[in-house]
Amino acid sequence: MKPNKMKQALAAKGSAVGHMISEFGTRGIARIVASAEPDFVMIDMEHTGYDTERIADLCSWFRGVDVVPMVRVPQGLYHFCARTLDVGALGIMVANVETPAQAKEIVDACKYAPLGRRGVALGGAHNDYVMPDVVGYFRYANENTTVVCMIESPTGVANVDAIAATPGVDVVWVGHFDLTQAMGIPAQFQHPDFLAAMHAVTAAAKKHGKAAGIQPGDAESARQWQAIGFNVLSWGIDYAVYRAALADGVKGLRGILAE
Repeated sequence: MKPNKMKQALAAKGSAVGHMISEFGTRGIARIVASAEPDFVMIDMEHTGYDTERIADLCSWFRGVDVVPMVRVPQGLYHFCARTLDVGALGIMVANVETPAQAKEIVDACKYAPLGRRGVALGGAHNDYVMPDVVGYFRYANENTTVVCMIESPTGVANVDAIAATPGVDVVWVGHFDLTQAMGIPAQFQHPDFLAAMHAVTAAAKKHGKAAGIQPGDAESARQWQAIGFNVLSWGIDYAVYRAALADGVKGLRGILAE
């Protein structure tokens, strides 16, 4: 089983850096992303048309480089979580987790007994098509697989301590646009209520020895949120990164042509 570089980075440095793939699910994207040297990518199924076959392709391509493939599934249902791990993902993100019971269901789908109830199929993509040592693999897979619960509602914030305390949950992650929208303060990231929620999430993560994740869109937000206690940061969605770089380049060319 491919080692989980995100978990290794957290253990060694106390932080990890990633990127989200939402549009450019192409055969070359793994090596393009790997050249920037992030620890992980989050492949998005929630807001895209990616099906399981495309996810299997992307996981295979990313397993060939030094980047951990993780997947945000549409819902925390067993068939989304377990099948996605079986095709090669090393982590699962689930949106809008609001209760510890939901967190436990996600862990059950992602982890083998005794920690969960993930079904057993060995020697496939998640094992690089090699039959593993069975007992050793179950133990290693439970340690190596990342479970990310997104906090995106006032209910999730209210229950974040219990969610973070759930055995098998590795990261509590704020979906900042969704959270502010659910709070009735869309995109007001300096609002006192939003900042209080952010502190509640990082406090719960720290209390239970878990990581706190978020995806800033600019360096200023990254610095502020890191100071609050977030230690897993993802740099933008692929199309936003491309758009910003292209806009900057086009603006520069227009300036050159105007000289």
